[in-house]
Order: sequence, then C-alpha cells, then structure tokens
Amino acid sequence: MKVSYYGHSVVKVETESHKILIDPFISGNDACDLDANTVEADVILLTHAHNDHVGDTFDITKRNNALVVAPNELAVYLGTKGLNTHPMHIGGAHDFEFGRVKFTQAFHGSSYTEEDGTMIYGGMPGGILLTVEGKTIYHVGDTALFTDLKMYGEMNEIDIAFVPIGDNFTMGPEDALIAADWINAKIVVPVHYNTFPVIEQDAEAWASKVKTGEGRAMDIGEQMEL
Repeated sequence: MKVSYYGHSVVKVETESHKILIDPFISGNDACDLDANTVEADVILLTHAHNDHVGDTFDITKRNNALVVAPNELAVYLGTKGLNTHPMHIGGAHDFEFGRVKFTQAFHGSSYTEEDGTMIYGGMPGGILLTVEGKTIYHVGDTALFTDLKMYGEMNEIDIAFVPIGDNFTMGPEDALIAADWINAKIVVPVHYNTFPVIEQDAEAWASKVKTGEGRAMDIGEQMEL
C-alpha cells in the first residue's frame, strides 16, 4: 500500500485495487501538485464540510464515478447534487470493499459555502480511522486537542497519523505534539499548515520534536510504503 501527501490535508492511499483520496482540496491549493482534471479516485473520504476539505470532490467524483464517504449531513447534501455517497456518523464504522472506515470525534466546525455565499450546515466534523490491508491510517481531521485522542491511540494500533499543526483554525504545534503522544502512531505526519499565511508553521522543526513514534514532514507528492 502506498500513502502520499499533497499539501493542506490532502492524502492519497493506493492499494492493489483502489485509489482513495482524503479531503481533496486541489484547486486553489497552491501547495498541491495534483491535477483535479485528471486525478483518479475510486473513493473519496471527507472529514467535514469546509470548502478547503471538500475541495474538488464534485468534479472528481462525477468524472470517476467514485464513492464519497462522509459525515451524514454532508453526505446527504452531496447526494442531492447527484453524487454517490455513503453517510456515516461519529463513532460508527463500516466495512467497505476497499477497507474499514470509522469516524472519530473532532472539535471544529462544518459548513459548505456555495458559490452564491449560501452556507450549508455539514453536520459534525470528524476524524477518520481507515484500516486497509492490515494497516491503520488515522486522519485526525481539523480539530482542537481533546483527551479522547489518547483513547483512540489505546484502542487502535495506528501505523500512520496525519495531525494538524497550523494553529488558528486547528490545534497548533504545541498541542499537536501532545496529540502525537496520545495517538501513539508509528509515524506521525503534520498537515494543515502553510496553505494560508495565518497557519504558517515549520513542519520539519515540529516533526523533530515528536517523541512518540517517528515524526515525518512529508514533501508534496512524497510517497511512502506501508
């Protein structure tokens, strides 16, 4: 299995049979080197409804006939737009053909802003525990620090975790280091930073301070084997 990172919170997981995109914010994401018009995906997983996470879901899904797995209200909204969706909710898990998805808590907001400025409520935000081919990936989503992260780390053997460090909209570097300790993943990758001036951070410096597991600041497009 191959896991790669494309700036902000965009993660791609490639198995022998499926291409999975998480929070595909490509257009408008200057750090991303994917092309929204050509990227392939069988499945899109969404942590919450904000535009910088839903991103190019509409176009990618329609072009690839992909499945979108998202929190209930967001999935229902996307379904009204003609997308093939599977709604889930916090604490719920489901076994799909491509792997097992479980939504965890995240302390954040969740609304989608349409082109005319209308804001659509997107339900509760979440994190995603994705278990594929015997490996578990934890995309923490946009969140503040909260103590249940320790519980998730104790309940799951997490191979790689993607943790926001940008501050202002999510937990900042100091809180993210505590989160990394609690999650107890083998590899911890910082995300949700440097996309906008207000969330600029030194990811390499942060990764060097991770004490539990290996902190790794992935380059854009960098791929690792799990």
